[in-house]
Amino acid sequence: MQLVVARIGRAHGIKGEVTVEVRTDEPELRLGPGAVLATDPASVGPLTVETGRVHSGRLLLRFAGVKDRTAAEALRNTLLIAEVDPEATPEDPEEFYDHQLMDLDVVLVDGTEIGRITEITHLPSQDLFIVKRPDGSEVMIPFVEEIVTEIDLEEQRAVITPPPGLIDDSEAEVASGRDEESGGDEESGRDEG
Repeated sequence: MQLVVARIGRAHGIKGEVTVEVRTDEPELRLGPGAVLATDPASVGPLTVETGRVHSGRLLLRFAGVKDRTAAEALRNTLLIAEVDPEATPEDPEEFYDHQLMDLDVVLVDGTEIGRITEITHLPSQDLFIVKRPDGSEVMIPFVEEIVTEIDLEEQRAVITPPPGLIDDSEAEVASGRDEESGGDEESGRDEG
């Protein structure tokens, strides 16, 4: 099974290094020196990781045969794809591969059906489940411990405890404490003296 493990960003420096947007919880395993990765577009690869290092919080990789900034810049936006055993699971029992989560039923704690996971979006701050509801609409569920309380692979379901308004807009709570009638002209309460 093939999994997208990273996306190549901008070139870094003049010696062929590139920044990488990591999409795996196991970068040392999937993106380590010697790793051979398929690519999308396929015409760019396969690419072999020659070196890797972290610089200012970003992973930088250099690939065999990519020796200058021009060659590195030509790789921008290429997806890096690793071959993974479909039966393999992450070492941490609280981590999951995307293919394990796809098509799980999403239910509330009381068993109420919300929908089915059709897509997983990886954002810098968190991952999102895109859930297709029985009526055909979609809802985005942040994949965070406070909301997704259980992943049960045997039962093929994800149990959630959504905050008000996440699933049903009519339950949304207004977070603003401002009085709408004042038009925002209230005094700030600071002492100017």
